[in-house]
Amino acid sequence: MSKQVIFEDLGLIDYKKAWDYQEDLFKNTVAQKIKLRNGESLEPTKNYLLFCEHPHVYTLGKSGAEQHLLLSEEMLRQKKATFYKINRGGDITYHGPGQLVAYPIFDLDHFFSDIHKYLRYLEEAVIQTLKEFEIEAGRVEGLTGVWIDGGTSMERKICAIGVKSSRWVTMHGIGFNINTDLNYFNNIIPCGIQGKGVTSMQKELNQKVDIEEVKKILKGKLAELFEYDYID
Repeated sequence: MSKQVIFEDLGLIDYKKAWDYQEDLFKNTVAQKIKLRNGESLEPTKNYLLFCEHPHVYTLGKSGAEQHLLLSEEMLRQKKATFYKINRGGDITYHGPGQLVAYPIFDLDHFFSDIHKYLRYLEEAVIQTLKEFEIEAGRVEGLTGVWIDGGTSMERKICAIGVKSSRWVTMHGIGFNINTDLNYFNNIIPCGIQGKGVTSMQKELNQKVDIEEVKKILKGKLAELFEYDYID
């Protein structure tokens, strides 16, 4: 089985365009798995990791509540933001410029068939990346994502994680706040969790961060944790 990942940096890309591209890769991978299991093909499935940023957009997971978006359609237009109901788990979140979005389309049969372990590995890659910048982060029991000062009255989320999987193929992934305009989070109840703050690397370090350096480190941490090589 392949332990290689095809990496693509899509840059700043419209959310729907990136979602459609993810869906194509995801559906093709699932279809190939079915062919393999039916003996109709010998070609192994491929794994992909997409990095990108999005223009201002709010996305609502299939378990989310639409009232967690606190803006009308007119207000969305005024803020030059879009809104999509999508097929990942989780509630509502925001993506925008300055946020690093990572979409692994992995066939977990190449790694391990455990979605909870998969989520923990995504979190761990971000936690280890933050440590390289001397930012201590971790988890909050019962909540997905990466947090700073977890378990205290000051806890704040720096990375949201929401995924979809079918036949152990994944899509969607990580929204990691680097130089994100955090004001956009004021228009939602992030991840449907009231009373929790959000933050970014820029806010924590009190300076703008080189997002290309973060990409390089996160890309490496994911490869180390999942034990794969890249095909660029």
